[in-house]
Amino acid sequence: MTAASPVPYHATAVRPAWSALPAALRDAVAVRLGGPVVSARSAGAGFTRGFAAVLETAAGARAFVKAADLAQQRHLADWYYREAAVLAGLPAGLAVPRPRWGLTAAGWYAIGLDAVAGRPPRLPWAPAELAAVLAGYAEVAAALATPPAELLALRPPHLADLARADILSWGEVAAGHEPTPRLPPWATRRLPELVVLESRLPAYAAPATGLIHGDLRVDNVLLDPAGRAWFCDWTWLCHGPAWFDLVTLLLTGHTDGPDADVAFATHPAAAGAPPDALDVTLAALAGYFLTSAAAGPSTASPHIRSHQRFSGEQALGWLAARRGWT
Repeated sequence: MTAASPVPYHATAVRPAWSALPAALRDAVAVRLGGPVVSARSAGAGFTRGFAAVLETAAGARAFVKAADLAQQRHLADWYYREAAVLAGLPAGLAVPRPRWGLTAAGWYAIGLDAVAGRPPRLPWAPAELAAVLAGYAEVAAALATPPAELLALRPPHLADLARADILSWGEVAAGHEPTPRLPPWATRRLPELVVLESRLPAYAAPATGLIHGDLRVDNVLLDPAGRAWFCDWTWLCHGPAWFDLVTLLLTGHTDGPDADVAFATHPAAAGAPPDALDVTLAALAGYFLTSAAAGPSTASPHIRSHQRFSGEQALGWLAARRGWT
């Protein structure tokens, strides 16, 4: 099953304009950039309401700047601080934007990152672009298999714990602790099997000592003019198996069916994965996304619920195709 997202990933964000930021913050950022900002290109991807844009001065200095109001968006400010720390600790040579500075002004916190000259992959996946992204992630996974001390010092959480606390949802639905999301009849009949499948994720993830991105969606990837894939938005770094990142990447790229099965099975990140790791992850993600989509209005992007619904349906459809569920 391959479908188009209800809202293109490059147009999901709702962000303040550069001109809407406090003057003192804009002045402080301009000092870091070495001159007044003459161009601000807002990031259309993402699901938060934080400021995010590529800023450029008349002299051509550029940076990707994220900013959040410390009083109204403290969680975003904390995320940005965390992201900058993670980016600073990632191994040299990886295609990730590096942090340049952080500052606080006018009650806002801002970080400046390298501005990657690139664009998101086209959807559905173009074969050459998918190959480039998969090759790039193989480099990332290999580099993080033995975590650097700088990243371990940040005390990243473990996917196994995150799964138990937040991801696993079918068991909650079956127990009546979460409302049953809107499902096709065949999926409702498969609820006991979905519960069993997702329940294996913590045990499968627990042995992993390496680090993963933790939120590897297609809108967190950029392709530069040379075709190299760059990996962005590292807020959710955690200990976990690289095959989990691989599933979330393939899922949000609208790739499923036999081609996606092959892409997963033949990728270095899937080496040594349990035989049903893909099914287990799809079941867990389907439950997480579908129950999240049914949670009602969000203070984040107005498009987040439709994105979650779409992603859950993609995961469930891919799993059904693999298991012959009808």
